[in-house]
Amino acid sequence: MAIYLVGDIQGCFNELTALLTQVNFDSEKDILYLAGDLVARGPNSLETLRLVKSLGKSAKVVLGNHDLHLLAVHAGLKKAKKSDCLSALLAAPDVNELMDWLAAQPLLQKISNNDSSSKVESQNPEDYAYMSHAGISPQWQLIDALEQAELIHKKLASSDRKTWLALMYGEKPNNWHDARTDIEKFRYSINAFTRMRFCFFDGSLEFTQKDSPENTAVISITPWYELSKTIINTTWVFGHWASLMGRSSNPNIYPLDTGCVWGNELTMLRWHDKKHFKQSAQFNN
Repeated sequence: MAIYLVGDIQGCFNELTALLTQVNFDSEKDILYLAGDLVARGPNSLETLRLVKSLGKSAKVVLGNHDLHLLAVHAGLKKAKKSDCLSALLAAPDVNELMDWLAAQPLLQKISNNDSSSKVESQNPEDYAYMSHAGISPQWQLIDALEQAELIHKKLASSDRKTWLALMYGEKPNNWHDARTDIEKFRYSINAFTRMRFCFFDGSLEFTQKDSPENTAVISITPWYELSKTIINTTWVFGHWASLMGRSSNPNIYPLDTGCVWGNELTMLRWHDKKHFKQSAQFNN
C-alpha cells in the first residue's frame, strides 16, 4: 500500500491520469489524497470528477474554493464564467449525482504518519499530518480546525446545503476573534480553509495578494505558515498557492499546487519517502 497526495487538478484530467500511470497507482490498495480544486479552468472537469468519484474510498478529497463555487453555480446562486470551463460538467446527465458526492466531501483530511497497514485508527492527533486546500488559520489551534471542518461538512452535506452556500461569500469577518455567530464562523472558516495565502501580522486573513512571498512588496503581511503555531509540531499539506511552485523552507509544510492549469505541472507526493512526481501540462490555458 502506498499513499499519494496530489495538488490542484482544476480539470487537468490527462495530467492526473498520466501521473497515476507513472506511479502505478492501484485503487485496490493505494490511497490518493487530493488537495482540492478538482475543477475549473482546465479542459476536463467532468472527466476529473467522474474519475475521482469512481475511486471510492481510495480517494480522499478536500474541498477547494473552485469546488465550492461550482456547488454554488449548480445551486443557481452564482453564474459560471466562461473561463471556468464548466459547461460540459453542468450539462452532464450525472451532474446532480456528482454534485451530491462533491458536497459530501470534507474540508480537512487526516493523513496517517504510522504504519499504513494498521487497521486501528489512532485517536492521537499527533499521529497524523493534515491536508486542507489552503492551510490552517494562524488564529486556530488544531482542535479549532478539526471542529470547524466537521461543522462545515455537516452543513454542506445536509438538506440546507443551498442556504449555507449562499452564506459563504464575503470577506468579513477576516479575524476569527470577530466571528461570533454561526454564519460568521462558517464564512471565516470557509475562507481560511480554501482562500487563505497571506495574513496580517495579527493573523487576520488577507485576500488580494497571490504572488510568492519573495515577490510581494506589501510589508504588512506574511504567509499564514509564518504565523501558525500549530505547524511547529504538526505537518500540513495544502494546495491553492500556485506561485509557491511547491517550494518552502519550512519542513512541516508541503505545498502541492504547482500551477498545472497555468501551463506548469501537476505534482504528486508519495508520502512514505516524500518523493515528488511531476507531469507537465499538456495544454496551454
